[in-house]
Amino acid sequence: MMNKEIDYLKVSRILLSRWYLLAGMLACALLIAYTYLWYCPKTYSTSGILKFEEKKPELSDLVKVMNNTTRSPASLQSEKSIIHSRNILLDAIKHIDYQISFYTKGKFRNKDLYPQKPLHIKLVKPGKQTGTESLISFKAINIKTFRLSWNAEGRKIERNFRYNSLISIHNTSFTIQHNSALSLDSTYLFRFNTPETLLERVNEGLQTTEAVKNSNIISLCQTDTNPYFAADILNAIMHAYLNYDQHQKTQSATQMIHFINTQLDFLSTEVKDAETALEKHKQHSGIMDIRISANLSLSKLSDLEAQHTALKIQEISILQLKKQISENTKEVTPNLNLEGHVEPLLSTLILNLNNLLSDKHLLLKTYTNTSIPIQDINIQITKVKNAVLQNINASWERLQKNMHHLDSRIQLLNRQTATLPATEKNLVSLGRDFEINEKVYSFLSQKKLETQVNRAAVLPAATIIEQAQPNDIPITPNQAKVYRTAVILGLLAGIIIIILLRTLTPYIYNKEIVLSATSIPIAGIIRKSTGTIDEYNPHILNLVQQRTVFAESVRALRSSINMFAPEKKSKIICITSEIAGEGKSFVALNLAGSLAMINKKVIIIGADLRRPKLHMAFTSSNTSGLSTYLSSAYTIDQIIQQTNHKNLDFINSGPIPDHPAELLHNGKIDKLISELRDRYEMILIDTAPVGMVSDAISLCCKSDINLFVIRYGKSKRKTLSTAQGLAIKYNLSNMAIVLNAFEENRLHASCYKADADQSVQHHCTDYNNYKNSGYYENEPRLNWWNIRS
Repeated sequence: MMNKEIDYLKVSRILLSRWYLLAGMLACALLIAYTYLWYCPKTYSTSGILKFEEKKPELSDLVKVMNNTTRSPASLQSEKSIIHSRNILLDAIKHIDYQISFYTKGKFRNKDLYPQKPLHIKLVKPGKQTGTESLISFKAINIKTFRLSWNAEGRKIERNFRYNSLISIHNTSFTIQHNSALSLDSTYLFRFNTPETLLERVNEGLQTTEAVKNSNIISLCQTDTNPYFAADILNAIMHAYLNYDQHQKTQSATQMIHFINTQLDFLSTEVKDAETALEKHKQHSGIMDIRISANLSLSKLSDLEAQHTALKIQEISILQLKKQISENTKEVTPNLNLEGHVEPLLSTLILNLNNLLSDKHLLLKTYTNTSIPIQDINIQITKVKNAVLQNINASWERLQKNMHHLDSRIQLLNRQTATLPATEKNLVSLGRDFEINEKVYSFLSQKKLETQVNRAAVLPAATIIEQAQPNDIPITPNQAKVYRTAVILGLLAGIIIIILLRTLTPYIYNKEIVLSATSIPIAGIIRKSTGTIDEYNPHILNLVQQRTVFAESVRALRSSINMFAPEKKSKIICITSEIAGEGKSFVALNLAGSLAMINKKVIIIGADLRRPKLHMAFTSSNTSGLSTYLSSAYTIDQIIQQTNHKNLDFINSGPIPDHPAELLHNGKIDKLISELRDRYEMILIDTAPVGMVSDAISLCCKSDINLFVIRYGKSKRKTLSTAQGLAIKYNLSNMAIVLNAFEENRLHASCYKADADQSVQHHCTDYNNYKNSGYYENEPRLNWWNIRS
């Protein structure tokens, strides 16, 4: 049994034996890599850095005025989702020069010229582009005209236009002005864009990651085929996010200012009307002033009315806040500062509610409304809403108590002023209305001013640490990586082809295959002859007389034969094969000649009665032979023929009989073999192939030695099964295998280390690596590049 330990030196020799396959596949892989790099558009990358931190303005009053609208710092995950949102990206696209894209036509692909504008195009009426419109080709003809070509409804349209003339293509109206820098026959391509048509391009190239884990810094990366577009759009995205964040922070103040403006518009009319009525009453009654008591009552009453109106405004604000919390599912923003009229926990509860609503909005991007995370956060939102509503109700009740108290005091003062004379009473009433409206108007104006100042002081919660810069070094395709991969894949493909050539071949190329597939020993390995002489050439017997590796391999087979059946003084050697053409006759003739050279009395019998050809090697006629003897037409002496070689005789096959198989089974074949044993030491029988006919089986059973010939590169691996089955079925323990026409081929050489267990087989050598020795005649010493692999 052979040891299956791999010999890596042999493996390397196998691979190098087909170095041209490795070189060819490597060249193909490099060519494919070169073509890929040529066709594949280059992609560029640029990056920017945002740092998130809660910036606080220096105005201390901001916290007091906007305590209910201050947001807590959102998680980086939520901020990244906002950066990738459609509104942010569309706003960023609008801040770059996006309306027209210009290209130059290349051999394989078009080149984006952004930010260059080789054509002076003025949009007159932008159309609604879908992104599927074809490119418009511009070609200058002369200083007055040019040609445009485009595809519309599957057909190509070409038209000539004059500069500054109105053109309408793809629902877009525009003019092209003459550019003196353009040379005649200049050709450019251009396309009209909308923010929506560029949205997918921007979104696919945008990536956001944490610069450092668990930090408040985000690294933004934009990839695109144009490095300048990538840098511009990434900077625009960062600025768009800062604007969005600042807008969100000032939304509450803006809403508060809008509410105050509404109230001021109403009070402004009331103040003017009260002032006009007061002046008219004074002029009509002729009263310039009233008594001190009436004046004091008027002052107190106007103060109470002003407080009552302010509380009324607070009441409206509380009711609006309650409506927001009860109905809205988005962020809650109170209209006015409710400090002093609201429970202390209300601002904190509103802040928590806004955070929960924001978290729910992010979760809905991943989960459905019926999922467990959404249900859990809905429960939390409901609890916080209930707590907020309880605080609002408490504030509203306290506000009602204050208003009821003010109403009582106002009614008391009204009763006091009722005792005044009618003219004075009317003057007091008009003065009171004027002062009330004036005080409320002043109060709201002050609140508006405070809110405007605070809104101006709001800063975004992020800072651009690093602006994006154009990077003209492409990130894909990576030329070094592509070529490195091509080298690896090319070599791997070459190795796979070599392995397939070894494993998929059905033929026998080395003795290791024989040793691993059958228990039949190898008697010898006959090297391939360097000449062109076949088994039917009369000069074939001269080959064993030469000093060549072929002749030496035949002598080695002769030595092995002598060790078989040593007790026999006269040995019968039957030589067969599975199919015709494997060289059994060639082996028989050369073995016979080699045995004759050592003074063995040898006779070779042509027992292939179906296709007799042995007589061709001896240039004799085939009128008599084994078939004529078995048919009782000739005697033994009449069929035995002598050769020009000492100690070597032969018996031809004879004419082809009608029933060769039956003829070989008659008793005369035993008589022939018996008589030949008395005359010769070695009797070689060249039989018909056992895989095609059964003629040789009876002869194999009568022989002392059975040689089964297998030809290098022609006999298939199933031949070994035939030999093994023949030996087992007919109990041919004297069978041995001869490898014929063996030649050195490193591709099919064994890749395993030899093991001492091989010593149980008959020793045989394949004479590998002999060519570089120069030891044998007609085998000159060759350089390594002349050695066939």
